[in-house]
Amino acid sequence: MGSEKSLKVFHLNRQVHNQHHYGKKQQEIRDVPKGCLAIKVGQGEEKQRFVVPVIYFNHPLFIQLLKEAEEEYGFDQKGTITIPCQVEQFRNIRGLIDREITLHHNHHIGCFGL
Repeated sequence: MGSEKSLKVFHLNRQVHNQHHYGKKQQEIRDVPKGCLAIKVGQGEEKQRFVVPVIYFNHPLFIQLLKEAEEEYGFDQKGTITIPCQVEQFRNIRGLIDREITLHHNHHIGCFGL
């Protein structure tokens, strides 16, 4: 339960911090569709920006990535959340999450006959 609370604090701190960016950063924030969040993935200078649905933040694989970010950077990251894994590894994880979400979504559609 303690780690869930700490992750919620992490996300709240991210929202408050992002509300204070202007200029180019403000434009990047506006470019993120509703229901999504921009993150950076990579280590050192090798970072890429990704826009992910907020539903990812409830998935166990993504929660593990956030825990790794906490261990690497702490809760006091400045700017966009950075996930410290290789970009290709993140793409593989994103694919797994997307497949699970799609399967789960399709299951519910089938159950309700929509």
